Amino acid sequence: MLEFFGISSIWVGISLVLALAFVLAFEFINGFHDTANAVATVIYTKAMSPYRAVMLSGVFNFLGVLLGGVGVAYAIVHLLPVELLINVDTGRGLAMVFSLLAAAIAWNLGTWYFGIPASSSHTLIGSILGVGAANALLNDLSITHGVNWQKALDIILSLILSPLAGFLIAGLLLLALKRWRPVSKMHAVPKTHAMPEMRTDYKLRKKPPFWNRLVLVLSAIAVSFVHGSNDGQKGVGLIMLVLIGFVPAHYVLDLNASPYQIERTRDAAMHMRHFYQRNQDKLPIAAQAQSHPDAPALPRHCETARTPETVQNLIQNLKGVERYAELEAGQRVQVRRDLLCLDDMASQIAKLPELVPQEKADLDRLRKDITATTEYAPTWVIFAIAMALGLGTVVGWRRVVLTVGERIGKQGMTYAQGMSAQITAALAIGAANLYSLPVSTTHVLSSGVAGTMVANRSGLQFSTIKAILTAWVLTFPAAMLLAAMLFWLASLVT
Repeated sequence: MLEFFGISSIWVGISLVLALAFVLAFEFINGFHDTANAVATVIYTKAMSPYRAVMLSGVFNFLGVLLGGVGVAYAIVHLLPVELLINVDTGRGLAMVFSLLAAAIAWNLGTWYFGIPASSSHTLIGSILGVGAANALLNDLSITHGVNWQKALDIILSLILSPLAGFLIAGLLLLALKRWRPVSKMHAVPKTHAMPEMRTDYKLRKKPPFWNRLVLVLSAIAVSFVHGSNDGQKGVGLIMLVLIGFVPAHYVLDLNASPYQIERTRDAAMHMRHFYQRNQDKLPIAAQAQSHPDAPALPRHCETARTPETVQNLIQNLKGVERYAELEAGQRVQVRRDLLCLDDMASQIAKLPELVPQEKADLDRLRKDITATTEYAPTWVIFAIAMALGLGTVVGWRRVVLTVGERIGKQGMTYAQGMSAQITAALAIGAANLYSLPVSTTHVLSSGVAGTMVANRSGLQFSTIKAILTAWVLTFPAAMLLAAMLFWLASLVT
């Protein structure tokens, strides 16, 4: 089994298996923690029975992971600098992995137990940043060297803006439905208040009108699929973090990459060299922007001034190579460093206003080829995460369903509100997937429900809103602090 992972040490093998088990446990918990949000409206309105809804959601979460790609996964991977992953010793690497996962799991379980729609995304990203920052401080480095803050700021911005967009869009969509069909039955509240037993006996509830039911079911399927493709990729990214950290020689590059893919990577590097030759006057401007105090710190070989040298080294290392397995372990690590540095530099240069649109488009195409063999995931990783998320989906839904359905607004959620919130969540998370940005299903959907409550003039239950907002505000710093503290404690014995 150790040979399967490309390792020979029993100690490293045991550590790796334990780390992978923790990742799968986190994804399993993520399944029942977040899936309640994906099926909350369809269960609350009795568009489907709870167990059918949860099983269907589990299937589409599974498919979302399989078909969702790896863009979001590598947004997670790139939160930590590649040098940190590769150069850290095994004991320290194990401490980092277990600290961030233990913090994320503990916070997720706590918020789930109290029925608070907290975000697994906030928890995971906060935990990663916590161990990265703590590692830098423990090694007397600047905190800017422990985390890829440029990527972190992009992700944090998407986590902040997506719930606001969900609130606004869901509210506007409900107003459009009310204007289109003001007296439709879809604006009725499910009769859950007539008899107390209706709250727990779903057989007593009256089903919604057919077309409303169809839209609710289809939108729940869509939310489940995009949840799998977004949150599932976070699990894929976690496993790739573990594999790159523990066995870099076998996972820093895709060893199954074809000769054609490697040739495209080498050609992209050559075209990038020509690009920099054409735009030599832009490099000093990029270097000046990079030296700004607020700019993220990068390793010396990633500096803009050294970019032509990095390109030349990469071309030389890939000359005549048809399989990455032909390279020595150290060469593979260096090739990955150079590829990621070129991608980082291209990202910064593409933002310069002095660059014409055609050159920016060319640079974007080159970046895709440059990262094609570094941003990958083995098939077994994707299947393992898909299974963990799918199985986790079938348990734990009940605690959050009533929070989303009845405790956000002063009145129960109408069928139209359920449709508006779910359609908004599916569109918002799907759009985030296109841009490889992790977002929170929990906060997009719950903010969408809140937006429909405001649009419907139903009023909000401020005790619930306060709890959700508190979890939204506290989750990120709490997970970051908890992970940093656990890592500090673990570092004392490693």
